[in-house]
Amino acid sequence: MYRFEVPGMKCGGCAKKVERAVKAKDGSAAFSADLENRCVSVTSFVSQADVAAAIQDAGYPNHVAA
Repeated sequence: MYRFEVPGMKCGGCAKKVERAVKAKDGSAAFSADLENRCVSVTSFVSQADVAAAIQDAGYPNHVAA
């Protein structure tokens, strides 16, 4: 499972956009968003770097959460 901080994700619409970007890379990925803490958790068979790039390409700068 990968966790990313996504500071620009501020609403449910943002979370859906991030989820669509992740699912475009891996349709079977498990995705959950925590809007309060502005982070997402992703379980995927694609690499962490590819998931991060998909989120970035959707317009949301991000970094791996500690």
